[in-house]
Amino acid sequence: MMASPVSVYNSSVLDAHISSPSRESLKMELLADVTLLPGEERIIDKDIIYICPFNGAIQGKVLITNYRVYFKSSDADVAVTLDVPLGAISRVEKMGGASSRGENSYGLDITCKDMRNLRFALKQEGHSRRDIFELLFKYAFPISHGLPLFAYVTQEKYEENGWSVYRPVEELRRQGLPNNKWRITFINKNYELCDTYPTVLAVPFKSKEEDLRRVASFRSRSRIPVLSWIHRENQAVIARCSQPLVGMSGKRNKDDERYLDLIRDANDTAKLTIYDARPNVNAVANKATGGGYEGDEYHNAELVFLDIQNIHVMRESLKKLKDIVYPTVEESHWLSSLESTHWLEHIKLVLSGAIQVADKVSGGNSVVVHCSDGWDRTAQLTSLAMLMLDSHYRTLKGLQVLIEKEWVSFGHKFASRIGHGDKNHADQDRSPIFVQFMDCVWQMTKQFPTAFEFNERLLLTILDHLYSCRFGTFLYNCESARDHNALRQKTVSLWSLVNSKTDVYLNPFYTPESGRVLYPVASMRHLELWVTYYIRWNPRIQQQQQSPVEQRYLELLALRDEYIKKLEELELSDSSAPPSARLANSGSSANTSSSSASSPTQQQQYTHLHTPF
Repeated sequence: MMASPVSVYNSSVLDAHISSPSRESLKMELLADVTLLPGEERIIDKDIIYICPFNGAIQGKVLITNYRVYFKSSDADVAVTLDVPLGAISRVEKMGGASSRGENSYGLDITCKDMRNLRFALKQEGHSRRDIFELLFKYAFPISHGLPLFAYVTQEKYEENGWSVYRPVEELRRQGLPNNKWRITFINKNYELCDTYPTVLAVPFKSKEEDLRRVASFRSRSRIPVLSWIHRENQAVIARCSQPLVGMSGKRNKDDERYLDLIRDANDTAKLTIYDARPNVNAVANKATGGGYEGDEYHNAELVFLDIQNIHVMRESLKKLKDIVYPTVEESHWLSSLESTHWLEHIKLVLSGAIQVADKVSGGNSVVVHCSDGWDRTAQLTSLAMLMLDSHYRTLKGLQVLIEKEWVSFGHKFASRIGHGDKNHADQDRSPIFVQFMDCVWQMTKQFPTAFEFNERLLLTILDHLYSCRFGTFLYNCESARDHNALRQKTVSLWSLVNSKTDVYLNPFYTPESGRVLYPVASMRHLELWVTYYIRWNPRIQQQQQSPVEQRYLELLALRDEYIKKLEELELSDSSAPPSARLANSGSSANTSSSSASSPTQQQQYTHLHTPF
């Protein structure tokens, strides 16, 4: 008896579906229909058993390439297909040994970074898993084996060049810079001032290059306060940086104090607000390692701690979330289990902090934002505040610019936080900081469904390729490393893919509203778990379906396109007809026109054709 079809969320890159095929199709070669990317090569294929957490043991064949693990079942009752980029794999372990007892107890355990695990079983004979384990381990972690990441191997070509999406000087000019208060400096063109900052920086007009160097000596990793965004009307700014190097002895730096006063003075802010993302106790503890925070010596400034936890707390929180959503969701204790992960609590604190930043700037006061090194929580706060303040970043291209600017160019440590191609799964630098940011963006799109030009599919695609290593966008920790490895010359940008088929990423309800500031409600009552991301691999969870209104809207758009196409075909056939036929048609049209006034049906068709959607 054939199993009933079960559907699982299909993303643009990572997909799994279960359906009931015809027995005739099973006679075909299982892996013959695998479409490889340009530059993708088959490494090994093998008969194997997939231990599906939802359907039990399933016979099939697995294919490993230099980009993915692909499994297809040979079972006539239920067909399962898995397509997992190797970059999404965090850990590969051997399951059982030669003397293991029990059915399907010998094989491989694969832990993924995208909220799921895979388990495969093999026959216990002649070291049957040795070759597949060694090859999978080698190609899943190419950096650890001296191999290039797939982004450097792929030969994909796109119509759009995603590397041209973000041009720093153009983006600063869009904001109205330079002006008589702020200037653009290229002091970091060779990454000599700060090796984790971009080459183009916006700094107070009155600051000199030597001032910047002295300030850099007092900021962690030399990450000096620089402008991220300026309010066009009130000229208040969001500046970002790292913690001051105060230390246990309470060091001071007059140049740093004067420099922050220049930022305050640029729009005559009475008091510069410094938002320290950390909990107060953590900031104090950082003094023991030479860090710290701005004290009373910064006379025209106020310090606010936002209580956002560090990367280690966030990593453990996501681990707990994964434990309760995969492979099974325990319905009876769901709310208490979700609360115990503290994931939504962290989302709330990040959003709440960004709201405070946005509100302060909207009110005309300049702010400085930092955490410890200024590349994790700082990026979350500045980018979310900018999303709330500037409608440009809510467009499809604008979000790309925001990510490139605040995350990629300002040195969020993607390589360390994600572990691209690295076998060290227990690395303490791993943390889902960017995933948290995307979750916050999703929360905003839920609360303001007409304010964003892009849809959820874009967010899912971005997160899928955060891990996939198919594109160069999220590789390496900073711009200097990307330049050293010729990233833009040798890899393809994720935005090349996105901008070559923008229609699938557009929100049909988008209503442009320039100048509107969005203040999401950051309370636990209004925040939701992003089910279509965190639980998308579980077929037994009811997925959030497209709303009936959105579905009807898309149907009407398709109907309009169909009418327009038919009209164009009629016009084309009319223009190619002989003159006598056109004359006859003209007479016929005149008769039709005279009768149309009394024909409700024809009038209705005409109205439908011209209905603005």
